[in-house]
Amino acid sequence: MRLPSVLSIAGSDSSGGAGIQADIKTALANGVYAMSAVTALTAQNTMGVVSIHEAPPEFLAEEIDAVFDDIPPDAVKIGMVSSVPLIRAIAARLRAHGARHIVVDPVIVATSGSRLLSGDAAGALAAELFPLAEIITPNLPELFVLDRLSGGAPKSAEDYNTPEARVEAAKRVLARLGAPVLAKGGHAEGRADDILVTKDGVEVFPGEHIPSRNTHGTGCTLSTAIAANLAKGMTLPEAVARAKAYVSGAIAAGLDLGRGSGPLHHGFALQSEFTGAPENA
Repeated sequence: MRLPSVLSIAGSDSSGGAGIQADIKTALANGVYAMSAVTALTAQNTMGVVSIHEAPPEFLAEEIDAVFDDIPPDAVKIGMVSSVPLIRAIAARLRAHGARHIVVDPVIVATSGSRLLSGDAAGALAAELFPLAEIITPNLPELFVLDRLSGGAPKSAEDYNTPEARVEAAKRVLARLGAPVLAKGGHAEGRADDILVTKDGVEVFPGEHIPSRNTHGTGCTLSTAIAANLAKGMTLPEAVARAKAYVSGAIAAGLDLGRGSGPLHHGFALQSEFTGAPENA
């Protein structure tokens, strides 16, 4: 038996709702085998990030090499990468191994509001990793940063509340930075539509806001689900549509943990004799 495989290159979340932990849960729930290369350890919970301890770039490169040398992944998801040396190490190793189906989630600010990317790293992310990406998945605050890198002049993330504004910003990012863009609408007022902009055109994936404070790790989850679907052979639009449906289900399941922005229920659709409570509990 062989499962499609996904390599997650991201940070560890000690509270389990985002990062590597969310990625592994998401991969399992979407029918693929998960592997990891940890970029950083984070001490965090549903209320925020306490501290970050980066992996040495040389060690991160060895993690990536170890995976590719034994179980070459069918897709790669890149999440939190907080410094330029780590970004360059990832780009060099992915190029060396000819990695395919690369999904980049440009993690700049956590759901809690904590900044996870150093000031000079956004430019390196765009220059080194975006050209390798099959898709990037910015939310509105991240689209604001990337649009400025692309020559746009937004005043704030609120400038992207309309679908038209998100499309124009995504087109600038695609033209200038060379990566197809899924402009996510979770932070937008009104509807939560996601908009995919590629060289082939624009496609809208409709969505409604689901009332919940528990949205920690939604970006990690969506990008990993997209990578899982690409690993299984779906087209990019198919992969995005299926991933969006999965994330919506994981939010709607209503898991309630922690005192802040809690995690999604990644295993909401997993049911077997092993997932229920013991009969005598």
